[in-house]
Amino acid sequence: MRQRFSLQQTLGITPMAEVAIPKNSRHELAPVLAALQHIFITPELNERVFALIELKIKGKKQDTGRTGMDMWEILVLAVVRLALNANYDALHHFSNFDKLIRQIMGVENRFNEGKTYGLQTLKDTVSLLDEQTVNQVNTLVVETAHQFVLKKKKRSGSSQTPTF
Repeated sequence: MRQRFSLQQTLGITPMAEVAIPKNSRHELAPVLAALQHIFITPELNERVFALIELKIKGKKQDTGRTGMDMWEILVLAVVRLALNANYDALHHFSNFDKLIRQIMGVENRFNEGKTYGLQTLKDTVSLLDEQTVNQVNTLVVETAHQFVLKKKKRSGSSQTPTF
């Protein structure tokens, strides 16, 4: 019985919209985490992404059993793993000790240790999301970004193509 993410805000957890992602970082993880943050706080995109993920992870299974990791945590870790080409040992370190990744996952608590993950748990759950599904999520994010650029372009009245 996996849920999308915890609806109950926990004391000591930074709200997703307030997680400070470095804008001037040259590390490849910064834009990835910014995209994940955008997925979480944009309701339309959030719904489309979780529909894909639920189809892949839940499939036709009944909604029973213990909760396990939230689908949001699985998505974040799967995307980080693929973006950094990390093995599960590195992912285990990131999931338990990297503050920014833990904030995006919604498990970094200022008052106590917060949630931790075992290596075998990561292997069993993160592998549920394959590269093809993560690429489909990426396509949804890119489509949303293109729509945003087109809306901005129409508002400004510019006829030039946007430069990145």
